[in-house]
Amino acid sequence: MTSGYLPVPPPVPPPAPHATAATAGTDLAGRTALVTGAGSGIGRAVASALAAAGAHVHVVDIDAATAKAVAETIGGRAHVVDLARAETVEELPADIDILVNNAGLQHVAPLTEFPPDRFALMQRVMVHAPFLLIRRTMPHMRARGWGRIVNISSAHGLRASAFKAGYVTAKHALDGLSKVTAVEGAPHGITSNCVNPAYVRTPLVERQIEAQAATHGIDTGQVVSDVLLSRPAIKRLIEPAEVAAAVLWLCGPHTGYITGASIPLDGGWTAT
Repeated sequence: MTSGYLPVPPPVPPPAPHATAATAGTDLAGRTALVTGAGSGIGRAVASALAAAGAHVHVVDIDAATAKAVAETIGGRAHVVDLARAETVEELPADIDILVNNAGLQHVAPLTEFPPDRFALMQRVMVHAPFLLIRRTMPHMRARGWGRIVNISSAHGLRASAFKAGYVTAKHALDGLSKVTAVEGAPHGITSNCVNPAYVRTPLVERQIEAQAATHGIDTGQVVSDVLLSRPAIKRLIEPAEVAAAVLWLCGPHTGYITGASIPLDGGWTAT
């Protein structure tokens, strides 16, 4: 005798949205965007999504080949810049309507063995450079009475993990910088928010998987299942296009009242 209930199949993760699908309802024609770290990963997906919505995009990356390839693909302009050098920020355009601070790097080591020069480099790229770019572009946004600043933070901007002193420190600082920017920008039509994803399927994370495997003495498959996906409730990596869709949403017509937020795209990580 059966219970009358049909068995429920296991859930299937939805396919990652394409950048073009994410542009629905968002028209950025006439807007100019600047995306750092736009040569690959999240930055490339964000640059593509903004361009597909009509924005002219400045593609900023330290790698000349990838920056130029992305710019050519989306009809943008490439800038080959080392954001660790403060003077290079002055080479970038200031007449920007949408600023996406995405560039970053990772280093995995116990705090007592963390190289001080590497720690300082991470703060320059992920905190000091965004500060300089915000400072440089806000006057243009104020003059136009409209601006969108989106900082690609991390779940590690809200939570800590061992062996990531440089990254966790930088991302917490970026969240704080974003909130100050939100308060100062609000009277001028400028919003500032953080997007805080868990582990995204990017070259940075792939390198991190290898580093974690070496640190913990386990294989890379175990790093993904036992380390990266141990805390999120949704057991998969996020796709770059999903992060790009959130960034685009924050630049769209229905999010002008959202500012000073840190939006977790973390699969439930920070809910626990």
